Amino acid sequence: MAPNTATKLVVILVVLAFLVALVAPGRAVAQSAPQRIVTIRDAETENLVRRLSHPLFRTAGVDPGLVRITLIQNRAINAFVSTGNRLFIHTGLIQQSGTVRELVGVLAHETGHIAGGHLARLPEEMRAAMLRSVAAMLLGGVAAAASGQSGALAAGMLGGQASAMGEFYAFTRSQEQSADQAAVTYLDRLGWSSRGMEALLEKLLDQELLVVGRQDPYFRTHPLSRDRLEFAREHIARSRFADAPMPPGFDSAFAMVRAKLDGFIDAPASTWRRYPPSDTSAPARYARTIAQFRSGRIPLAVQMIDGLLAEDPNSPWLNELKGQILFEGHRPAEALAPYARASRLAPDEPLIRLSYARVLIELGQPAQLRQAVAELEATLARERESPFVWRQMAIAQGRLGNLPQADLALAEEALLLGNARTARLLARRAEEALPAGPQRLRAQDLRNAAAPENLPSR
Repeated sequence: MAPNTATKLVVILVVLAFLVALVAPGRAVAQSAPQRIVTIRDAETENLVRRLSHPLFRTAGVDPGLVRITLIQNRAINAFVSTGNRLFIHTGLIQQSGTVRELVGVLAHETGHIAGGHLARLPEEMRAAMLRSVAAMLLGGVAAAASGQSGALAAGMLGGQASAMGEFYAFTRSQEQSADQAAVTYLDRLGWSSRGMEALLEKLLDQELLVVGRQDPYFRTHPLSRDRLEFAREHIARSRFADAPMPPGFDSAFAMVRAKLDGFIDAPASTWRRYPPSDTSAPARYARTIAQFRSGRIPLAVQMIDGLLAEDPNSPWLNELKGQILFEGHRPAEALAPYARASRLAPDEPLIRLSYARVLIELGQPAQLRQAVAELEATLARERESPFVWRQMAIAQGRLGNLPQADLALAEEALLLGNARTARLLARRAEEALPAGPQRLRAQDLRNAAAPENLPSR
C-alpha cells in the first residue's frame, strides 16, 4: 500500500533532522553515546610537544601563540584539529609511536590542516552536501507523488544522500592529501625526515580489515588510502632528508615522555612488564620509578629518582617528579628543595611554578607565603584562565592577612566558574577595601563583567 502524504512528510523530516544535526555548529559529525573525556597537564610532555610543533607552525606561517594544544588521556592513536586553531593529541599517539619521527609526522600533517584552513571550509562543504541531498530528496518526493510509487521516494532520498555524501567524503580525502603534501614540505624545510609519516601510515593500513569499533580514531577521522602511503614513500625516495637525524635531544626527550606517560597512565603491573628490571635505560627506570610511586612505595621511589638525578641533576622534570613524590608522600619540607630547583631550571613552565607554590603554601611561613604569591603571579602570566591557580592565590593571600587581595582572587575564580553572583559580591568587597591602583581597577572590571546585563545570554 502506498504511504499517505503524512508518512512521506515524516520520512523527509527525519532525514532533514539528521542532515541539520550533521551541519549544526559545534556538533560532531558522528553522534555516539557520551564519553568521559579526560585532559591531562604535564610540563614535560607539553614542553616536548611545543619543541616539536612550534618549528612546524612557524615554517607553515602559523603563529604558535595562536594554536591551543590539549592532551587527551586516551590510549588510542589519534590527533585532530578543530575550529579556533585547537590541536588535540591523544596520549596514545605518544605511547604507541615507535619513534619521535612518527609523532612529528602526525604533527606536521595536522599543521597542514591548520595552515590550509581546512576546518574553516568544512562547515561550508557540509552545508553544501546537505543542500544537494535535500534537493535530491525533494525531486524524489515530487516524482513519487506523481507516480504514486513509494519506492521512488525511498530511492530518490537514498540516491541523493549517497551522491551528496560521496562528494563530501571526496572533499575530506582531498584535504588529507593536501595536508600530507604540506607536511612533507614543512619537514623538508626543517631538514627533518618524513619516514615517521610512512611508518604511521603503514601501521594504520593494517587496521583496514578491523571492524570499526576496534580501529583507532585516527584511522576513522583521517581517511586512509594506499595512495597516501605511496605518496609518502615516493617523497622519501627523492628527499635528501630521508635519513636525516632529528635535532639533538629530541629522541631522548621523546623516550622519557613516553615512559612517563606509560608509568602514570597504565597500571603498575603493566609498566613492570613493559619495562622489566633487565632494561637499565633511563626511560625504563623512569617508568618503574613512577610505578613504584603510584604503588605507594615512597622510599623506594625516592631512591630510584635519586639514581636518575645523579646522572642528570639539571633535569627540571626529574627534580619536579622528586618534589611530587615527596609532597604527595606527605613530606612537604623535603619536597621544597627539588621543586625550587625545578622552578629555577624551567622558569617558563607554569605548572612547575604552581606546584612549587603549593608546597610553599603548605609550609605556611610568612616568607614562604610571599614566595608562593610570586610563583603564582608568574604562573598566572601564562595560566590566567585557571580557576585552580586563582584559588591557590586566594589561599596564599588570605594566610598573609591580605584579605582584599584574597577576595579579588576568589572573584576571578568565581567568574571563571560561571558563578556571577559570587563574583560580583567578592569583587565589590575587594573594590571597597583596596587602595586606588591596578587591583582596584581590576575589581571594578570584574564587577562589571559579572553584572547581569553583561553576561552572555543562555
